[in-house]
Amino acid sequence: MIVPDWPAPPNVGSLLSLREGGVSRAPFDSLNLGDHVGDDPAAVAENRRRFAAAIAARPVFLRQVHGNRVVRLDRASKDGLEADACWTREPGVACTIMVADCLPVLLADREGRAVAAAHCGWRGLAGQEGRGVLEVLWESFWPQLAATPGEAAPRTLAWLGPCIGPGAFEVGPEVKAAFEASSPGASMRFRLAPSGQWLADLPGLARDRLRALDITRHYGNDGSADWCTVTDPSRFFSHRRDRRSGRFAASIWLA
Repeated sequence: MIVPDWPAPPNVGSLLSLREGGVSRAPFDSLNLGDHVGDDPAAVAENRRRFAAAIAARPVFLRQVHGNRVVRLDRASKDGLEADACWTREPGVACTIMVADCLPVLLADREGRAVAAAHCGWRGLAGQEGRGVLEVLWESFWPQLAATPGEAAPRTLAWLGPCIGPGAFEVGPEVKAAFEASSPGASMRFRLAPSGQWLADLPGLARDRLRALDITRHYGNDGSADWCTVTDPSRFFSHRRDRRSGRFAASIWLA
């Protein structure tokens, strides 16, 4: 597992699972945390038990649909809530995002009062008219930190986890157009592929969206090769690479 390297306060825990350390058989070997990919339910349950033990908190697994719905988590929250982002002020409850090429983004208040997590595939990140999952999450999150968004943003840290990298994420022109519709500068995050399609920089697009919210303290995925899920089958699940794939998870919680 990977412990994020970022200056989160002492009472904020965060962890990213990798694919080893579980009981699932191929092609889900071995620490698959997704219960919707065709894996043995008993194996997924055991993997989730091991993950919960590793973080010493209760991970809440969402039903992610590539949208922008946000939910607040507390001790009564159950797995399977339909949402692509969540936040909490409740100690011991872990905001958890499952991915296998999409980008997990974790947010923490530098004073340790609230944490949040978002699932950023291109659809959820782009949203409609520039209002995607990060923008909707921020609308719910900033009031926990300050009286105005301008006061809250400098108090917020963001960590970006592994995802499909800029050298592997080949997309059609409709994806490029979806981002450019609200931000012409997004064109800088695309380069022409030999196939005639476009290679998209997903972590770069997410960082741009965070900057537009005045959240400037970013850590983790910088778009370099070490963060690419597609090119590292020993550590990461990848739906783009394998089609039938497990899911790893990024969690953040208050101790």
